[in-house]
Amino acid sequence: MRLSEFVGKKIINLSDGDILGTVGDSDLMIDAEDGTIQSLLIPYRGGNRLLTRGEKKEIAIPWQSIRKIGAEVLVVEVNDLYRERAW
Repeated sequence: MRLSEFVGKKIINLSDGDILGTVGDSDLMIDAEDGTIQSLLIPYRGGNRLLTRGEKKEIAIPWQSIRKIGAEVLVVEVNDLYRERAW
């Protein structure tokens, strides 16, 4: 599957049914040494939406947490595995 085929898919958390975001709004964290995908980085949409200018918050979802890739959705299973990250 090409990366372009992921764009537009909603990311659904199997653990609680939340829509975490859309693949087009996300980034990939790739290991520079072996080229493997480590995690999917999704913009953080919860909590305090008033961020300091230039501050970017993300949730890192480990690539191993992806359970299904459908025609319109990407199903992930994360509980406390993902962490809010501020850049």
